[in-house]
Amino acid sequence: MTSLAEDIGAYGRWVATRRSPRTLASYAADLHQFAAFLADRGVTTTAAVRLTEVRAWLAAMSDLGKEPATIRRRTSALRGFFAWAVDQDLTAADPTGGLRPIKVPRGLPDTVSQAEAAAVMAAVAAVAAEEGTAVAYRDRAILETLYATGLRVAELCSLDLASIDRARELVRVVGKGNKERAVPIGRPGLAAIDAWLARRRELVTARSGNALYIGTRLGDRIDARVVRRVVHRCLGLVEGPDLGPHGVRHAMATHLLEGGADLRSVQEVLGHSSIATTQIYTHVTSERLRAAFEQAHPRA
Repeated sequence: MTSLAEDIGAYGRWVATRRSPRTLASYAADLHQFAAFLADRGVTTTAAVRLTEVRAWLAAMSDLGKEPATIRRRTSALRGFFAWAVDQDLTAADPTGGLRPIKVPRGLPDTVSQAEAAAVMAAVAAVAAEEGTAVAYRDRAILETLYATGLRVAELCSLDLASIDRARELVRVVGKGNKERAVPIGRPGLAAIDAWLARRRELVTARSGNALYIGTRLGDRIDARVVRRVVHRCLGLVEGPDLGPHGVRHAMATHLLEGGADLRSVQEVLGHSSIATTQIYTHVTSERLRAAFEQAHPRA
């Protein structure tokens, strides 16, 4: 009989072609933590796991201060593993069947105002002009692309040179679920990309291929961690919230709605499969309207 840890390893190999690498890494870490927790309690095989052990582990995660979204992800990882384990006859019953869904409160995303976004873009452009390096122009283009298109960081990293449609001022991107969409970028974004491309050859190596954005050390396609550092550094040039790439995505969506864009169009631009995901941005703009009303209206 194989151990729980061995079964988790086999499940990881089975699911590798069915999940994104990032999701797979998160699920693998969750399941191995689960196995280690149960091993301390003397439970070492998949067949021996009961609902009480599952609940004990999730309760321990809650006691450690884990966010509801994290606990829900870990619950999802367990459900997937045990569904597979039942199918593989590694256990007679799925111990997660009695779990109740985890409710995740939907908070308002951090974002920046349109004035703050304009100040950041001006500051980044000034730094690029002053430093005059390929990296500075690359970083400016990265921020302009994120703010103009609202791309996810992984989507930005996956862009190729051919992804830019200059004639139609579009960026073609493959998003979640391997779905392709075309996103408007606008002239400031295209200008920043062209300024970067004029210097890109300074960082190009044999490993660069057709990647639009490349790193400085080996010339590989740029890594998401590098993009996050770039965004934090750029936003740090002016006073305001310290946002990562997803915060810039929030800002873009919020500013579109503030400018009069309809919710369906914003959904299409962001690549959301459900409009319910996009609707949170209406709460952001409502909160801003309420704040403006309370500050300015004499009868507030």
